[in-house]
Amino acid sequence: MRSGNEPVNARSPLRLRFWLGVWGLLWAGLGTVAFAVVGRPGWAAVCGVLLLLAAVDLTMIVRHIHQGPHYQPGRDVPPYEPDHGNR
Repeated sequence: MRSGNEPVNARSPLRLRFWLGVWGLLWAGLGTVAFAVVGRPGWAAVCGVLLLLAAVDLTMIVRHIHQGPHYQPGRDVPPYEPDHGNR
């Protein structure tokens, strides 16, 4: 069922994002170590920055997963109505 407000209330597949983040974290860590061992400090630094970004992203994903159904509702939960600013 489409409500017309999907971009505002989009639901993120957090578990998929988590495992992709773990994959990126592993590759960035391996890249940092590998480039440091072969003597490429510039590339090691780039991979280190990617490692930090992946770690921050994973932290936010885990936080949203732990916040429960507001961020990860099931199929039986209807879309949230957008806040129109009416008080």
